[in-house]
Amino acid sequence: MRVLTGIQPTNNLHIGNLFGALLPAVEMQKSNELFMMIVDYHAITVEQNPDDLYHNILFAAAAYLACGIDPKKTVMFQQSQVSAHTELGWIMQTVTHMGEAGRMTQFKDKSGSNTDGVSVALYTYPILMAADILLYDTKQVPVGEDQKQHVELTRDLAQRFNNRFGKTFEFPEPIIRKTGARILSLTDPNKKMSKSDPSAKSYILITDEPEIIKKKIMSAVTDSEPGITLDKERRGLYNLLTIFSLVTETPADEITVKYQEKGMKKLKEDLAEALIKYLAPIQVKIKEYMDNPAELERTIKNGSNAARDVADETLLRVKKAIGVNK
Repeated sequence: MRVLTGIQPTNNLHIGNLFGALLPAVEMQKSNELFMMIVDYHAITVEQNPDDLYHNILFAAAAYLACGIDPKKTVMFQQSQVSAHTELGWIMQTVTHMGEAGRMTQFKDKSGSNTDGVSVALYTYPILMAADILLYDTKQVPVGEDQKQHVELTRDLAQRFNNRFGKTFEFPEPIIRKTGARILSLTDPNKKMSKSDPSAKSYILITDEPEIIKKKIMSAVTDSEPGITLDKERRGLYNLLTIFSLVTETPADEITVKYQEKGMKKLKEDLAEALIKYLAPIQVKIKEYMDNPAELERTIKNGSNAARDVADETLLRVKKAIGVNK
């Protein structure tokens, strides 16, 4: 089954990205035809420093590889190296209604009250995301809960296009990981963990030093209720138990029982130690890849060539359907 996933190029990948996107992708490559996309065109919907952006593209590739992505099994590519993405993105805008685009909640979340001061691309990027997905006849798209709405828009646009021009696109299904897809902020557990949060204490980067990790875990917001319980309403505690479960591969209810008598401080101390141990080999591998940028560039180029072959075939089919090619 063909699966498409992607992540924005950034050197601020956090453990929410790790457990919600990178590691599930590694599992998916074992039994699926996986396409992994470094979405640099999505990144420029907000202002970027050009030098930093290129570094972050390489870092994203290094992070995927360090987590276990095998370029012999997975097509790992750079969005901007496949021009069919922007071509199909424009075509899909012609079948998108303003009302649909305006209902996308991520635009509202990211723009806040400053809708007049953000780029048009931030408003239309769900349509480019639809093009990303549809180009590869994608069957499944692993996403966080907050991106599910965009995959549903993709399905609606595919259906409308097919109704108007004949069967052209597949209908992708969003796949939401049941555990760990939504790691929460350490400072405000009512929000998901995000690298755009102004407080660095709210997230743990996969490259954070051990002492930094320990400080962030120890200062994580929980609540004043006594005892350790596995209760989703105790969002801060539940978030820590979720992370603990993921890094130790131990059911959260077993961790809860173990720390009922030991208390919150001991839970945090042991979680920090477990997380540091878990991230250490990934950090070593990322450094090794980043020390060899030429090899990273070669891997990205090879993957982009393979992706282009598939995307161009779909784009030609679309152009014939709408009448701009014979």
